Amino acid sequence: MRQVIIIGSGPAGFTAAIYAARANLTPLLIASSVEAGGELMNTTEVENFPGFPEGIMGPDLMAKMQEQAEKFGTEVVYDDVTALDLAGDVKTVTLGSGAVHEAESIVFATGSAPRKIGIEGEQRLSGHGVSYCATCDGFFFREQQIAVVGGGDSAMEEATFLTKFASKVYVIHRREELRASKIMQERAFANEKIEFVWNSEIIDILGGDSVTGVLLRDTVDGSTRELPLTGVFVAIGNDPRTHLVHDQLDLTEHGTIWVDGRTSRTSQPGVFAAGDVVDPTYRQAVTAAASGTTAALDVEHYLAARADAGAPAPDASEIDGLTDAA
Repeated sequence: MRQVIIIGSGPAGFTAAIYAARANLTPLLIASSVEAGGELMNTTEVENFPGFPEGIMGPDLMAKMQEQAEKFGTEVVYDDVTALDLAGDVKTVTLGSGAVHEAESIVFATGSAPRKIGIEGEQRLSGHGVSYCATCDGFFFREQQIAVVGGGDSAMEEATFLTKFASKVYVIHRREELRASKIMQERAFANEKIEFVWNSEIIDILGGDSVTGVLLRDTVDGSTRELPLTGVFVAIGNDPRTHLVHDQLDLTEHGTIWVDGRTSRTSQPGVFAAGDVVDPTYRQAVTAAASGTTAALDVEHYLAARADAGAPAPDASEIDGLTDAA
């Protein structure tokens, strides 16, 4: 039986693994069979992660995190979790391969998934002109007219990146102003290949075997019009990946996993959560990494309390004191 199993391979998961491994907890980290590395695997240059003044590509950052975790003794398994049993002192994790692992504690760091528009054409043409990853699919749209849907930092990053390939990139946004940070807005506004389509929402994605355009509705006057396109990149946010724990852990009104204050402790003893799956607000690589640190320290203190025969798990004040001392 393992002392700790970490589910998720983004910044939160690998940071938790680094700390847990250095504490000699020999963690097992379950990385997805197809989406290992988290959302940073779909990101181009990361400019705001401390320690990289010249920036670093998202996949390169995740590779370094994994290398560091494995250096200290983390075992990484590429498989998908299909079932969890989080009740009781022994937690069980069932994988797609059929393997079942047991642990005294679990760190749940599954991150978030791209949010969808929710229209019929989107599902039908996904992979045939509809994409959620510019770095994955941008190459296929050389010298074509495409659109990015959204108004946040992710949308601006996607649009700017796609100008390396496309002849024209429309940014379709429901409002008349962006939510993106100032620097991301300035970059997009300065790019001559980007054109903004304000106060508009996509109500249908057109095409048979591939995207040929979108049907737009004006959010002010309700009028509709078609916009010819060959690609649609959806960047309207993310939803926490909590489907495995819906009936086992308490969730917040935002759909994220509830944790006790500034700790990573969930509603189930011995189960801890970190990263975007608990964070509906900041959702940055560095905050996810910090959250992973908290989870590993909480696990260490929880296991130490269990090892002390008959001693109860530490309360929040004791955990805070232990963390400060560390």
